[in-house]
Amino acid sequence: MGQTQSQTNGNQSLFLQTHSVAIRLWHWLTFLVISFIVLTVLLASTLFSPRQNIPEVQNKLAGKGIVIDNNQAFSVTHIFDDKLWDLHKLLGYGLSFLLLARIGIELTQPTDEKLKSKLKNALNLSKQNGWNKKEAKHYLIVKFSYTLFYLLILYMVLSGLSLAFGRDLGLSRDTNHLIKEIHGFGQYLIYAFIFFHLSGVILADIGKSRGIVSGMINGGK
Repeated sequence: MGQTQSQTNGNQSLFLQTHSVAIRLWHWLTFLVISFIVLTVLLASTLFSPRQNIPEVQNKLAGKGIVIDNNQAFSVTHIFDDKLWDLHKLLGYGLSFLLLARIGIELTQPTDEKLKSKLKNALNLSKQNGWNKKEAKHYLIVKFSYTLFYLLILYMVLSGLSLAFGRDLGLSRDTNHLIKEIHGFGQYLIYAFIFFHLSGVILADIGKSRGIVSGMINGGK
């Protein structure tokens, strides 16, 4: 994200980039928020899964001479699950704010720092002669992947907010269920992006594009 310059050294990437303070701060805050969102989902579906913990609650109470049925045990185990989803909702609000902040950053960035300009630059480089075509196309794909990521965040934010305010919006049970399915599917797209993004960054940082990770910390200057 930022300025690019060609490199003649074969051991370095053709494209070295600088990052504004606003972009770096947004990147790491978004990384933390999404990480915690994913963590709440994983905990809610594993360690704090209400139905999976029913036998444990029943066994613990049985040891004290208290016998409860599945519905009663479910009421107990569901408390912690609800707390996790409440945290998940708050983090979702945070992600919504970060999306709005990213739009604001985009509008106030210098022209050469705007996503539109970087996409246009990447497209032009991929068409020019004299460049490493393979790396130029890779650079273009990376820039478009960022655009897809922003759209994916928008997709998750809108579906998440629809779930959070479904009753206030007067959404029917069927509509709410459909949105929940859509939102749930989106999480797998998030996981896929995180996997490919981290893999790509690590491979690039130990390969021709050394300094990508540190560049997102110190600005790449």
